[in-house]
Amino acid sequence: MRYESTMSIEVIGAGFGRTGTTSLKAALEQLGFDKCHHMSEVIAHPEQAEGWLAAHAGEPVDWDALLAGYRSTTDWPACGFYRELMEAYPEAKVVLSVRDPARWYESVRETIYPLTREAPRWFVRLFAPGLYAVNRLGTDMIFDGVFGGRFEDREHALAVYAAHVEEVERAVPPERLLIYSVKQGWEPLCAFLDVPVPEGPFPHLNERAMLQRVLKAVKVGAALIPLLALGLIALLLYWWLATNAAPLA
Repeated sequence: MRYESTMSIEVIGAGFGRTGTTSLKAALEQLGFDKCHHMSEVIAHPEQAEGWLAAHAGEPVDWDALLAGYRSTTDWPACGFYRELMEAYPEAKVVLSVRDPARWYESVRETIYPLTREAPRWFVRLFAPGLYAVNRLGTDMIFDGVFGGRFEDREHALAVYAAHVEEVERAVPPERLLIYSVKQGWEPLCAFLDVPVPEGPFPHLNERAMLQRVLKAVKVGAALIPLLALGLIALLLYWWLATNAAPLA
């Protein structure tokens, strides 16, 4: 099926999340391919989650509508649809961000995986709708979908990662594909995209510490709210008893 496109997605990121995609987003935006879609955009715009979940369910997708305002993509959820995006935007180039597989696995296990598994859904849905949208995408699309509910099986997860890299290499014509590590900096990325190398350092960003702080805050908040609720109930009960107690004879 060929999609008719009126937008110009120029760069498609095919690499899994935690392969330097935050740095790649910042780099692409600095090079003029902005805005760049990334899971952080779903946090900022939780209403996007429904469209991505519909795509995951195999429903027809209006990519121009779903990616309105963006000129490039990286990270989840878009990396899971790189084939569809290549067809929708036949002039777009594909950047496959890669990382040492063992380090990639540990990074995911310490950040986005616990956010989808350990953070209480009721708390996230009530107090952090952006994270709730990511939680749904992470659970339904990524960890139960791509990894078949077996992400904790390290060897299985690493095999899925390797298979994805091999699949992208087979599926994307060589002239449209850059296999890229953000450690390589500006030069190979700029040469591939045919843009000048900017002045200043490459934006090496790392969300691990921030994501771990978010997870800790969510856990603490989820633990404190029931205690605060019990305290309020006890206070209200004491007030009711005090105001309704029968006077002594």
